[in-house]
Amino acid sequence: MVNENHSSENQDTLAYLTHSSARKKLGGWRAVRYVLGNETFEKLASMSLIANLVLYLRTQYNMDTTVSVEVFNIWSGCSNFLPLLGAYFADAYTGKFNMLLIGSIASSLGMGFMSLGAGVPSLRPPICPSGSDCIQPTGSQLAILYVGLGLFAVGSGGLRPCNIAFGADQFDTKTEEGRAQLESFCNWWYFLFTAALLVALTAVVYIQTNVSWFLGFVIPTVCFAFSLTIFLFGLNTYVRLKPKGSIISDLVKVVVAASRKRHVKLGSELSFHDPPSASESEQRQKELSHTNRFRYFDKACVITDPTERDSSGKSVDSWRLCSVQQVEELKSILATLPVWLAGIICFLSMGQANSFGILQALQTNKSIGSHFSVPPAWMGLVPMIALSMWVFLYEKVYVPWTMRTSTKGKRLSIEHRILIGIVLSIGCMVVSGPVEARRRGDALKHGSFESPASIWWLVPQFALSGLVEAFAAIPMMELLTSYWPESMKTLGGATFFLSLSIANYLSTILIRIIETVTRNGRTPWLGGNDLNKNRLEYYYYTIALLGGFNLFYFQFFARYYLHTQNVLQRPGRNEPEDEQY
Repeated sequence: MVNENHSSENQDTLAYLTHSSARKKLGGWRAVRYVLGNETFEKLASMSLIANLVLYLRTQYNMDTTVSVEVFNIWSGCSNFLPLLGAYFADAYTGKFNMLLIGSIASSLGMGFMSLGAGVPSLRPPICPSGSDCIQPTGSQLAILYVGLGLFAVGSGGLRPCNIAFGADQFDTKTEEGRAQLESFCNWWYFLFTAALLVALTAVVYIQTNVSWFLGFVIPTVCFAFSLTIFLFGLNTYVRLKPKGSIISDLVKVVVAASRKRHVKLGSELSFHDPPSASESEQRQKELSHTNRFRYFDKACVITDPTERDSSGKSVDSWRLCSVQQVEELKSILATLPVWLAGIICFLSMGQANSFGILQALQTNKSIGSHFSVPPAWMGLVPMIALSMWVFLYEKVYVPWTMRTSTKGKRLSIEHRILIGIVLSIGCMVVSGPVEARRRGDALKHGSFESPASIWWLVPQFALSGLVEAFAAIPMMELLTSYWPESMKTLGGATFFLSLSIANYLSTILIRIIETVTRNGRTPWLGGNDLNKNRLEYYYYTIALLGGFNLFYFQFFARYYLHTQNVLQRPGRNEPEDEQY
């Protein structure tokens, strides 16, 4: 934790007492509407770039297919890694508000550079209609492009982990009402995120590919400007918690101290180092009570020698003697990891819709009437629509109905929603298998690349994919932002995005393994450019089998840790307000 001198403590205490009544006027839905507005326009802008970046590099910068994909993958990897750094600096030094402000400005500048490159012909190589012997971009042209992408990645590092966590700060999660409001916030965050994707993947992408790349990039640039403006409009409504210093080092200290005292035998006669709060600011932090989970780490706070503490009761060597608070913070993180791992397998199933699902759509009958053909990429809208419909029905129908039928109302717990998400992830793959077998069978029967089976047969598996996201991803995001220690909520948000990346990497590894194992068979499961020559349904069944193991793992192991996490939410405890600045 950040140390404060005596003078700053007095000033902080005076400020807290002076503004304690004003505290109740900050935060809540009044502040969250600006957070949601900022996030909605930011996602509309960012997805407008992500969805079409490879095509932009291929057609406007004359990059080879492999080069354009490599540039995209490197940039995407940086965009997924930087949120971890952004979360660390936000929690330790800058605070979430400042990190969101930095991220919004960086993203706006990055999109501005992308628009500049798209609008000024001299900043791109000449268009190459033939697709061969094309003039490659110069160093200065690539510099403009990479500066834009780099600033955009930096912006993502500040925005992705902090938006959800900053929204969570606006609610008092020590109360039942605050926790219910946080769940609603997570649902509406996903609802608006999906709405932004719908616009980005339809209108904006159409403008980019069929009207003008410059106009298609100016629109998201303007959206970023709106996003920043809306965020600043709520300046006087936000609860802004102070950064608490580098908690990562505190967690490492617990591990080191426990290791150094590994020979200590735990017993009732031992005394734990639980010093009183040294300042008013520390008193206002959310203190954690001692628990019996992961007891090995209790050794880090066991007092084995009176000389380990000085005359004021402080630890002489923090790498040998830690406080109960530090130990419990590490325990609270460890307790979420088993559940987090279960979510990754759910995301593995969820991600198939936008990869092999789109390839299935490419090889089906896409005609509607005699004059219109459904673009395969539009099938990606089905999961978003299914997710949005569920969020709307849950918030506007189910929850109000329970409020009328009971005194307090009843919302689905994180445990139940994740369990439903795991079951749906299995169902999604079980449904996808027979649909693919029918599509492939009809195509082989007619001897055609495109199956006569209608594209509408794919709607159920795409819709189930969206429901998996609704029941697994949303509660996982809520878990990581509300159950982690106060000073690590932002890092929890970054960890959520990390789980999505790991699921993608696992899918890639699984594909490589299946390709290698089935390559010499009569009909390989995967590989080539024609799904009719594969047995994609077996790949789906393999993921369903993994989902079955995941269900067993969650039911008999991981869900136990959700119950141990209840110590972080102690209803009825009279705790002081959180510190602001």
